[in-house]
Amino acid sequence: MGAATARLAAKSGYAVTILSLEAEHARAEGLISEIKTLNGRVQFIPTDVSCEDDVIASYASAVDAFGAPNAAFHAAGMFVGNHVRDLDFQSITKLVSVNVIGLMICCREATRHMSTKSGGVGGSIVNVSSMAATIGGRPGHSVYAASKGAVDVFTKGFAKEVAREGIRVNTIRPGAVTSPMTAALDTNPELKKSVEESIPMGRIGDPQEIARIALWLMSPASSLVTGSHIDAGGGGFVVAGSI
Repeated sequence: MGAATARLAAKSGYAVTILSLEAEHARAEGLISEIKTLNGRVQFIPTDVSCEDDVIASYASAVDAFGAPNAAFHAAGMFVGNHVRDLDFQSITKLVSVNVIGLMICCREATRHMSTKSGGVGGSIVNVSSMAATIGGRPGHSVYAASKGAVDVFTKGFAKEVAREGIRVNTIRPGAVTSPMTAALDTNPELKKSVEESIPMGRIGDPQEIARIALWLMSPASSLVTGSHIDAGGGGFVVAGSI
């Protein structure tokens, strides 16, 4: 979803800074080359969002390269799939440090550079949540769902804080979307069919569909939208026997 949004943002005229783990740099090179071929402005900055110093330095480097941002898309996240009885402290801590604390620090840094109170031009922040937050997730996904519920609640309050600083903040709640996080479905046709049957529209989403929503939220077309959650999960979840 991050790659699809970066690609579409570049095509829409944005200068793009990609923040991701150093391990993702090689995989991002194709996207970077594609954007440069289109005469887009793009850079990659190795960043671990669970490290505050990394986030501070990366946002500063982005500003040095392209000026104060007017849009930020926060999609970094990780997944832990275990029943609560089998969870370990380290896994929970890492998930929260990335999905919740890391996102909050990214929002903080974006605000410091965007806010009209600090000389910025305002802008739009889009946080990636999940449809899991609406029902507690599928079995074994409760901790992941809780982290995304935190993203929703944080975004709602944060949006009110910065509404008069020229900043809008919203979440997108994807359902199952083709990505490395859902790659296991491609090796398990039975599980994939089960997931698809639990979605009212009967299919898994495409990252481009999320990117188009993100670009709309970044644009003046959504100028009155802040503190909102946009569900993008094909209709939510089908409860067995309900339809």
